[in-house]
Amino acid sequence: MVTRMIALRAALARAAAAGRRRLRPRGRERGIALLATMLATALMTILVVDFTTTSSLAYRAAANQANELRAECLARSGVAVGLAMLERDAILDAAQQQPFDSLNDIWAIPTPPVPIGGGSAGVVVIDEARKLDINLLYDVRTGAINPNYAQIIARLFETIGVSTDLIPVIIDWLDPDGVTSPGGAEADYYLRLIPPYEPRNGPMPTIGDLRALKGINDATFMLLANYLTATPEMRVNANTASPEVLAALTPEMSNNPEFVKEIIAARQARPFLQITDIANLPGLGQFAQNLTPLLTTRSSYFTIIGEGEYAGARRRVYATIRRNTDGGAMLISWHAD
Repeated sequence: MVTRMIALRAALARAAAAGRRRLRPRGRERGIALLATMLATALMTILVVDFTTTSSLAYRAAANQANELRAECLARSGVAVGLAMLERDAILDAAQQQPFDSLNDIWAIPTPPVPIGGGSAGVVVIDEARKLDINLLYDVRTGAINPNYAQIIARLFETIGVSTDLIPVIIDWLDPDGVTSPGGAEADYYLRLIPPYEPRNGPMPTIGDLRALKGINDATFMLLANYLTATPEMRVNANTASPEVLAALTPEMSNNPEFVKEIIAARQARPFLQITDIANLPGLGQFAQNLTPLLTTRSSYFTIIGEGEYAGARRRVYATIRRNTDGGAMLISWHAD
């Protein structure tokens, strides 16, 4: 009896031990299953968040692209308005015995942006004859530097605070040879840049060429763009030129600021109808004979800047045109940013 009891206890102990051994793996399996479930849930959450973020960014990108397109359309509308103003001014000029262009003309009067279709459109018109033609620095007829014009450019640079060391760089960009001027730059310099490129070795089609020249950064370019042009305006419009440009034309104008002030005051009182009006200014006297051949009262080339804004997106379109006497226009260059 005692032996059976001992045997029964031993059997129960063995059964209990076997049960515990079977329970341990099942507990681990449940833990692994729980961990796998948690990892799968976390992974699904990450995938859902990533998909939602990607979709949201794609939607915003598409919306921004659509807004930029609308803004560019509004900027193009501004260019169209500028063309209409120049055409209207040409019609008015045709009715005058002595046509002229001045800062009192319809195209020159600043206008605020106009609200259109949830956005706004604006326009600015600038006559290129108020600037100096940088291409005149090199005379293609003689195949040499234009010394008088080089002095004009040098005086302008000194007035606006730009180093005259840039003049040889500009000359090397314009002249057709590959000989580097003292302080200049030719292909051997530009081809070592990253990315490399060839110099123009000819007239600049647009003033944007200046961005590619050695020593000209964005700030210098933005400054020079106010005073230099690449359009073939042989003379400066006395009615619209800046004081800095007028002062650079002759040594007498540069050395006598009161002459510049006299011209500005006279044209504000009444625009010059013809160049003899400038020659007859009492203060200029004998110095007028050197100045008047460099001046005109007409402008043929204009840059129209159309500005568009829609839902925070902004676009700007630049169109340079040549205006004919009948009001028609020929496109010279066009770009948008």
